[in-house]
Amino acid sequence: MSTFDKRQDGFEKKFAHDEELRFKANARRNKLLGLWAAGLLGKSGADAEAYAQDVVTSDLKEAGDQDVFDKVRADFDAAGVEQSDHQLRRTMDELMEEAIRQLQS
Repeated sequence: MSTFDKRQDGFEKKFAHDEELRFKANARRNKLLGLWAAGLLGKSGADAEAYAQDVVTSDLKEAGDQDVFDKVRADFDAAGVEQSDHQLRRTMDELMEEAIRQLQS
């Protein structure tokens, strides 16, 4: 194997590793978001865990965070929970940072 091939193989492995970490961080963030939202929706225990799982599953509909945002936004609107779009997006960003910290430790 030439130096170029080794280098290319290294880049491919790093890319695969980074994508795996990104997927795990998104899934963890979505679970944390689901648990946070469940609390605001008045859910606890098994109901909160089930809701968090629904939020994680909602991310499989389309690429990006919009499907997760739409699910939580619709659930908040249906339940009369007062959270602005800005507050929801800020919480998503904060929970992504928390998810990354959890994965790194």
